[in-house]
Amino acid sequence: MDLEKNKQNAIAFYKTAYEGNPQKAIKDYVGQEYIQHNPDVENGTEGFISYFERMQTEYPDKSIEFVRYIAEGDLVALHTHQTWPGNDQYVTMDFFRFDENGKICEHWDAIQEIPSVSKNPNTMY
Repeated sequence: MDLEKNKQNAIAFYKTAYEGNPQKAIKDYVGQEYIQHNPDVENGTEGFISYFERMQTEYPDKSIEFVRYIAEGDLVALHTHQTWPGNDQYVTMDFFRFDENGKICEHWDAIQEIPSVSKNPNTMY
């Protein structure tokens, strides 16, 4: 496994889909199968494309910042900061599994809205 290449491909995959071109993201970065664990997105590539096309239509002004990324074995983890219309902000953690050909084949995530008040002085990043 080329860990650095996998990290860059995970970022490019997510950014391409998030910014409105999920079909290209699938074509360029996904292998023969795509297993989805997010309960709001249907399994497979068509579910992924449908979800991100809808998000682009409904929220074209959303933005994403990749805060950190870690690769180990066949997994890449992305820690992101997302800002949505109305200034709703979220911290996300996405995990991607890569197949033996260096293509994404599985995805998990966790999403949390960034609260306006915290009981400690630390940021979520």
